[in-house]
Amino acid sequence: MRKDPKESSDHGDTSGDGKVASPYDLPTERIPSPAPPHGPTGLVIPRTDDELDPGASFDADFLTEEIAAYPPAGTSDRSDQPTQVIAAPPVAATDDTSARIEQGDVEIGRGTLDLGLLALRLAVGGTVLVHGLQKLTGVWDGPGLGGFEEMLANAGFQQAKLLSILGAVGEVAGGALLILGLVTPLAAASVLAVMINAWAFRQVGDPGLEYFAPVGTEYETLLGVCAGVIILTGPGRISLDGRRGWATRPFIGSLVALLLGIAAGVCVWIFLNGANPLI
Repeated sequence: MRKDPKESSDHGDTSGDGKVASPYDLPTERIPSPAPPHGPTGLVIPRTDDELDPGASFDADFLTEEIAAYPPAGTSDRSDQPTQVIAAPPVAATDDTSARIEQGDVEIGRGTLDLGLLALRLAVGGTVLVHGLQKLTGVWDGPGLGGFEEMLANAGFQQAKLLSILGAVGEVAGGALLILGLVTPLAAASVLAVMINAWAFRQVGDPGLEYFAPVGTEYETLLGVCAGVIILTGPGRISLDGRRGWATRPFIGSLVALLLGIAAGVCVWIFLNGANPLI
């Protein structure tokens, strides 16, 4: 029978000893060595693990592809750059955050501090406001401006008329601003200056150091110290100044306001009265 050429090409020819030749019996095709410039002439491709010897006969650039490093902008150096630490941006301040990070500092929750400062402001500001209205308008059996001026003149103050107006307005404005928590350091400083003169006025009226009411200075001392405390602590967040720095973290500015309040009260007494309140 005549042999089909197609069948012979698909399955291989039959050799003389009766074995059928197969295309898989052919040797593996040899991969040609790369020619320069990708490799040296006569480069032998390793076939086993023992032959993987990156010696002088191998080009390092041929074995492993080098990935180009991108240098920083504006430079041509492709050397390795040290790792740079990228600083995290500061967390935006919020009023209702119990704990937050601000430029690396951890701020702990304020708890009931703001509520306590509100109560202190209401007590001090309300008391000062009421007494100021008594002097300014004469309500609640107050002396009014005329009676207040006469009191200052009898106590030895010069410029009693001007001082009566400034003292009454200072108490009313300072008390109202303390209640609102607005420009609190200056408001408390004005109250402190008035209380220093009220303390000296009371002390001069009764010779000797007297503290307890009704002839002592406990009322003036308490209000003056509380006004100074509000300057140093700030009004807290429950105030119109709640978002300002001096409301929650008072520092140099509040200390300056405290010194100004003390200086104003002492200078008014020294230059417009001059009596020694400690005798």
